[in-house]
Amino acid sequence: MTACTLSPKYQVVIPRDVRLALDLKPGMKIQVLRYADRIELIPVRPMRELRGFLKGLDPTFERGEEDRA
Repeated sequence: MTACTLSPKYQVVIPRDVRLALDLKPGMKIQVLRYADRIELIPVRPMRELRGFLKGLDPTFERGEEDRA
């Protein structure tokens, strides 16, 4: 786990190892979420980049509800 410091302007520098692991680039949009008592930063990826990420997923499953046959 890597720590960083909040600047007087409320800015945070994302550590280099995290930027490299997530392939973050300058100018990328990042979604900020508050979840309970923590902050989550989620990179916004272009839809084109998400194409095929569910490839190989098995969509068949059995429903447990009898009225939905």
